[in-house]
Amino acid sequence: MRVKRIVANIHSHNVSAAKSFYKDMLELDLLMDHGWIETYGLLGEESVQISFASQGGSNTPTPDLSIEVDDVDAMFKRMKSAGYKIEYGLVDEPWGVRRFYVRDPFGKLINILAHGN
Repeated sequence: MRVKRIVANIHSHNVSAAKSFYKDMLELDLLMDHGWIETYGLLGEESVQISFASQGGSNTPTPDLSIEVDDVDAMFKRMKSAGYKIEYGLVDEPWGVRRFYVRDPFGKLINILAHGN
């Protein structure tokens, strides 16, 4: 198992407010927009991304970080076996990710995910 990407998630009730700073000023591309979440970054550069969200999707809380892994099922088993608190999931979401939420040692809510095949 390996981490493929880490994205910071900033909770906001007005996700579109990010546009003037992140798109217009920093010239980042709008990579994803589901209404409740917008992700900005550079096209072709997965390592440069930040998301603004009013929720975590499926009416879950906004996670502090999203971490994409190559094998989410194995990571879920690993986290459970280690005794980390699973807050949500393991679920297949309608927008094409399989994921779960877990609390890290600092109490931060982490969204562990893999994109569908």
